[in-house]
Amino acid sequence: MSPIKTAPAALRADDERLRARYVEEVLALLYPGTGERQVEYLVVPNARRPRLLVPADDRRVAAAAVRRYAEPQSRLARLKRDTVVAALRTGLSGLLLRDRLRVRAAEDTIDAYLGRTLGTELRLSVHIGPARANRKPVLQLLDSAGRTLAFAKLGTSALTRALVRAEANALAAVGEAGLTSVRVPEVLHAGRWGEHEVLVQSALPVWRPRSALTAPRLAGAMLEVARCCGTSHGALDGSGYWTRLGARLAAIADHAEGAALRTAAERIARAAGRVELSFGSWHGDWAPWNMASLADAVLVWDWERFTPGVPIGFDALHHALQVGIGHSPSAGQAVNELVAAAPGLLLPFGVVHRQAVEVTALLYLIDLATRYVTDRQAEAGARLGVLGSWLLPVLVARVEAL
Repeated sequence: MSPIKTAPAALRADDERLRARYVEEVLALLYPGTGERQVEYLVVPNARRPRLLVPADDRRVAAAAVRRYAEPQSRLARLKRDTVVAALRTGLSGLLLRDRLRVRAAEDTIDAYLGRTLGTELRLSVHIGPARANRKPVLQLLDSAGRTLAFAKLGTSALTRALVRAEANALAAVGEAGLTSVRVPEVLHAGRWGEHEVLVQSALPVWRPRSALTAPRLAGAMLEVARCCGTSHGALDGSGYWTRLGARLAAIADHAEGAALRTAAERIARAAGRVELSFGSWHGDWAPWNMASLADAVLVWDWERFTPGVPIGFDALHHALQVGIGHSPSAGQAVNELVAAAPGLLLPFGVVHRQAVEVTALLYLIDLATRYVTDRQAEAGARLGVLGSWLLPVLVARVEAL
């Protein structure tokens, strides 16, 4: 994903520098202080482009950590993943993975804490994500045989601590909702390690064979989530959603982009405040990389943005936008294509009236943009953090055309 007028090569270079710096920060956080125990990680694929840290002293565990962390989205990425796994399994990883990181671990380390919590010895692999405000350490917890036992997230800032707590609450709520087509992780532990919020959740079987995900099946899974905590129906300007959105916009009104979003929302209220909408829950970040389609279920993870009481259909719009950004020449074009595709995307959710379709799509864009500004994604270096380069121009033009 890249802004409209930013050179991809420059973006990649910035991302690489930020990831490399983040690796040092994460290891210092996971292994505070110094001690006698040495912990060593291999850097996958290398120190210049770190994506994953895996144990260097056990090739079986390291291979399993790479193989089972996540399923790559493209054939080329799967080939690269499988090459690394084969090198680790055969002992040839020294030729392919030359970069290692070592720390001297004291007693109070994250692996010791998680081992005590789960009652077993653990090995960790560490995911290194791209720069963004909500980036947090994500750990794969493995046993000595290389079996994936769980995943853990650490909230290390005010924002990420709140998100980790929110995900724990979301998983508890959704887990009790009796979903049949969607499978979500179970909460194994929620607590604190020092000043950091910790959430340990069961590992969904992402390594199982995949099944084709048709558009009706995807919409059905999203509709099940939309209904899982109840639904309501009524005018936009009298809804709890509108009140909450107004409060969020008021909190960022002193930000230039926040002011533009508030103006857009006010214009929607004047033009279409009495439009009737249905409200339900949404996952909040339903994208291809947060799900997997199996024959008997759709696996969905990363529930930290789950929210009840939003216009039904937000998940379908979000998924389509993420796919569009990956395929369109520019993110701005992807936004325009999303609005054009909204009638078809929202039809399975019962949103059929022309004005309701338009308002739902525009509210989704305002909601997403409000999140970006509130989280300060631009300041964190997120690649789409500067809304004026892609989302705002399209949103303003579409709102003015209401």
